[in-house]
Amino acid sequence: MSENKTKNAPLVISGFEVAPGTRERIELELPRLYTHTPMHMPVHVVRGRKPGPRLLVSAAIHGDELNGVEIIRRVLRHSALRRLRGSLVAIPMVNVYGIIHHSRYLPDRRDLNRSFPGSAKGSLASRVAHLFMEEVVSRCTHGIDLHTGALHRTNLPQIRGALDNPETVRLAKAFGVPVLLHAALRDGSLREAAADCGVPMLLYEAGEALRFDELSIRAGVRGVLNVMRALSMLPAVRRKGTEQMTEPFIARSSRWTRAPASGIVHSHVALGDRVQEGQALGVITHPHGAGPVEIPSRSRGIVIGKSQIPLVHEGEALFHIAQFEDGGVVAEHVDLFQSLVDD
Repeated sequence: MSENKTKNAPLVISGFEVAPGTRERIELELPRLYTHTPMHMPVHVVRGRKPGPRLLVSAAIHGDELNGVEIIRRVLRHSALRRLRGSLVAIPMVNVYGIIHHSRYLPDRRDLNRSFPGSAKGSLASRVAHLFMEEVVSRCTHGIDLHTGALHRTNLPQIRGALDNPETVRLAKAFGVPVLLHAALRDGSLREAAADCGVPMLLYEAGEALRFDELSIRAGVRGVLNVMRALSMLPAVRRKGTEQMTEPFIARSSRWTRAPASGIVHSHVALGDRVQEGQALGVITHPHGAGPVEIPSRSRGIVIGKSQIPLVHEGEALFHIAQFEDGGVVAEHVDLFQSLVDD
């Protein structure tokens, strides 16, 4: 961490200084719509009286990924923030344009999460990315970026990150989901740009685009607060009983099983299920009665993602399988995790 981020030095975003012990909402000015309607990215800052890390929590970089919006809303209302050390910088809607249109992308059809670090003179996506890096990410010491599956795909709550980084691994384990997936940094992603600034960042994946999923939201709120405790931003809490058994498992690889034929999918497995290589994950039938065609798993492991729409073309990705040495133990921990979050 750099000196100016960890001490109670001024925290200035878009020219607005947030004093220790205060809570502010800052409107980052974005390029206007072609109707000349003003656009802003709301940034919520909660600053403790005592110094500490500055944690960025962002959501809706893809404008159709909504679980993170609700996660941040609940975190900002949580009573634990009364005892905050350091600063929480929360942006519930990074891609405001996409939110308006229920779209993953910006109006220029670019993916914001492939446009970092951006440029002040580039495309619309590049300009938004540049503004976000300059005014928000550069002011923080750590980050959590909240995502969901894509349209018609749902994900088991999981953390993805560069798990060769010791600090990233520490915080990923603290988040409190059963599955961690090692994911290399992608060109143009927020995680890559943040890493270049010395900001370790977790990516939380859970649920489906354009839908609220209560288990995913609850797990996300718990996870953000857990990371804040691991960073000593919040006081530690004593876990009860079986909650101490949720040590996560790291998957170093994952594979999608694709549709062997076109037709209608009938799934046999759910998120979190343990599967074996060659196991029938479901069948594909013909809309006029032919079939069924089995969908054999390409690998053994745990189902961490799956398609939600039953109509598929040959070759479409259907089931995302994370590979572990002992998938049975992981499946037990997934069951335990789901029961704890539901309580």
